[in-house]
Amino acid sequence: MKKKIYTFDFDGTVTTCDSLIAIIRYISGNRKLILWIASHIHLLLLMKMGLYSNHTLKLRLFRHIFGGMSEQELKEKATDFAKAYSHIIRPEAKPIIKKALAEGHTVCIISASPSIWVRPFFTDCPGIEFLCTELETIDGIITGNFIGNNCYGQEKVNRLLSRHPNRDEYKLIAFGDSKGDRELLALADEKHFRELGIRN
Repeated sequence: MKKKIYTFDFDGTVTTCDSLIAIIRYISGNRKLILWIASHIHLLLLMKMGLYSNHTLKLRLFRHIFGGMSEQELKEKATDFAKAYSHIIRPEAKPIIKKALAEGHTVCIISASPSIWVRPFFTDCPGIEFLCTELETIDGIITGNFIGNNCYGQEKVNRLLSRHPNRDEYKLIAFGDSKGDRELLALADEKHFRELGIRN
């Protein structure tokens, strides 16, 4: 019998909102975010039209918000953020994840959000693999750049196959909610789009 690998997108799938917007508000308040949006509204519109790179725009935002912050400071703020915003985790998500782990299956959170603030939401779920966008640090300071690519779209497939390359040896059950999950859902044997139920 093939082993099973469960993959979960984080923002909008496991959570009820976008954690990036939430953590920026938590760390910096609304003003800094609103000013950035106002100065980049033209690029946001172009991105929505498919004329500007999601990766490039996200880098601009990360450099503005997180660039120059110490990695330790962000880790501490991320831990506090996860406690303060535990309510954004969908109530049905953790039971599904814990059940899969208890049955000995592999569970991966594959997210465009950095693992530095995704991990603290799952301290009660040991054994999860995090295949996420990772932030570059130099001498303990966050640059605002990524290590590798933004974990979005095809990159989610790339991360999964890099960690678990023998695709014919496992059954893939994937959960997602947006176009950024499209490629991973297409790869899956069992797809769950915008719902968290598991068929036995």
